[in-house]
Amino acid sequence: MKRRFRQVDVFGEDPCTGNPVAVVLDVEAVDEEAMRRFSVWSNLSECTFVLPPTVPGADYRVRIFSLSTELPFAGHPTLGTARAWLDAGGVPAVPGIVMQECDAGLVPVRIESDRLAFSAPPRQRSGPVDAALLTALIEVLGIERQQVVDAEWLDNGPGWVGLLLDHADTVLTLRPDATAHPGRWDIGVVGAHDPGSGTAYELRAFFTEGDEPLREDPVTGSLNAAAAEWLISTGRASAPYAAAQGTAMGRRGRVHISTDDGQLWVGGRAEVVLSGTATL
Repeated sequence: MKRRFRQVDVFGEDPCTGNPVAVVLDVEAVDEEAMRRFSVWSNLSECTFVLPPTVPGADYRVRIFSLSTELPFAGHPTLGTARAWLDAGGVPAVPGIVMQECDAGLVPVRIESDRLAFSAPPRQRSGPVDAALLTALIEVLGIERQQVVDAEWLDNGPGWVGLLLDHADTVLTLRPDATAHPGRWDIGVVGAHDPGSGTAYELRAFFTEGDEPLREDPVTGSLNAAAAEWLISTGRASAPYAAAQGTAMGRRGRVHISTDDGQLWVGGRAEVVLSGTATL
């Protein structure tokens, strides 16, 4: 079965410097196993599938897979799917706002010139990290306890647990290894750049899938959203600000955080790089 397909680069400051997402449209007759198989085959951090909406007010429904694992919400796939849907001729019911339906609910996506921005969903889990988990995280990351400023659950769907480190340079030099701690990991790390730098924070995201070694996600909208909520609520940051991610992988991800009437928005560029059909 051939379906319309787009591969979108999301959050890149320059072309092909962000995080790619594969988007397959018109999949209402495609079964879940075929979706999982295609997502694993794509070998990207996420792959999405666009279906007709099932709730009033939504422009479309999306299912989001991280390889074989389905996610209720993820950031860069949200912006990438919205861009692919618009590129394929989608017209939002409300001008300037694409309304996405996903397992986390309705997520508005604003069209801001060459950028898109999603409204950050609330965290499903927040609060401090217990001592045993923090010790394991420190060992996985290969850092010292004194380099950790704070730790917090940043779970708005993918399950991130976040660590605020003492500086952006510490974040950039991480060489994590989860060999001694097998199992599922979704680790986000944040470090502040010096004042006057081009970006306020440096982020990195590490995750596991099945029995595979720890992988790094180039640019992560969900993590940036939850981290921004945490940093702003604790007085460590104020919006608007820009965060960098993917630097350690040779990418130039830029995530733009802003607030409007108390709502947090997470934005960046989203450009269609590949367009065609996919056979599922």
